Amino acid sequence: MEKIILNTDGGARGNPGPAGAGAVVTGGTGQVLAKASKYLGETTNNEAEYQGVILGLETIKKNFSKDKLKNLQVEVRLDSELVTRQLLGQYQVKEERLWPWFMKINNFRVSDFPNISFTHVPREANAVADELANEAMDKQTTGGLFN
Repeated sequence: MEKIILNTDGGARGNPGPAGAGAVVTGGTGQVLAKASKYLGETTNNEAEYQGVILGLETIKKNFSKDKLKNLQVEVRLDSELVTRQLLGQYQVKEERLWPWFMKINNFRVSDFPNISFTHVPREANAVADELANEAMDKQTTGGLFN
C-alpha cells in the first residue's frame, strides 16, 4: 500500500482573529506532491487547525483518483495536540464550534480515506505547513501549488 504524509497547520492572529491554513502532501520518499494554503477570515486557532486538515484532505482528493484513494495510507501530521487527540478519539470535542469540522473529517474518513492516521508532531517538524498558513494570513489569499 502506498503511503503519503500530509502535514497540516492552521493559525489565527488573535483568538479569534484573521486566520489561515496550510497543507503539504509528500510521498513515501519525501518528494513534495502538492502544497495548498487558504485564508480563512476571522476564526479561532482550533477551527483553523481543523480547516488545515480539511484543506489537506481536499488537496489529496484533487490529486488522486477515487480508486487510488482507497488504497492509500495517509498519515496526517499536525502540531495541535488538542485536534490530534480529538481526531484519535482520546479527547471529546466539547467546543460546539468545532463539531462541524470534526464531522467533516470523519465523513472524509468514511467516504474517501479508510487508511488514515493522525500523528501529533512538534512545531519544528511542521515548518512548511506553518509557513503556508502564515502566508495565507499575510496575503489574505488562497493559493496552491499542485504538482
